[in-house]
Amino acid sequence: MTTRVTGDPADNRPGPARAGLFVYAKDVERLSAFYVDLLDMTRAHATPQMTVLRSPDLQLIVHAMPPERAVQVTVATPPVPRDDAAIKFFHAVPSLAQAAETAAALGGAVWSEQYRGPGFVVCNAVDPEGNIFQVREYAPA
Repeated sequence: MTTRVTGDPADNRPGPARAGLFVYAKDVERLSAFYVDLLDMTRAHATPQMTVLRSPDLQLIVHAMPPERAVQVTVATPPVPRDDAAIKFFHAVPSLAQAAETAAALGGAVWSEQYRGPGFVVCNAVDPEGNIFQVREYAPA
């Protein structure tokens, strides 16, 4: 017997998400606003320490860094990519060109180099705090 897990944003039922990503932020509000606008996410829940964002494809929790870590982190403009992370996520966008414009306006960047995969084109990107991720535009093979 299969048990249905609720909380899927696509069916708008309450409950826990089936999958997601957790990212630490020095400025929770700024980073949350970046992902809301860039990835067309909605705010599901917020406290002073974290914001839970949702899209039909992903739940993203933006959580404040512990204070002792936050004082060690410098956020530069433009952001300095933090390429020492062991994981990066990807998210689909309707247009890589529009994503690049939006990211730049919000303090991040979508890099111009593109990679083609089966049914999509992808670019690496960086958020205002230097976290590297990818944006993907669906493209016929």
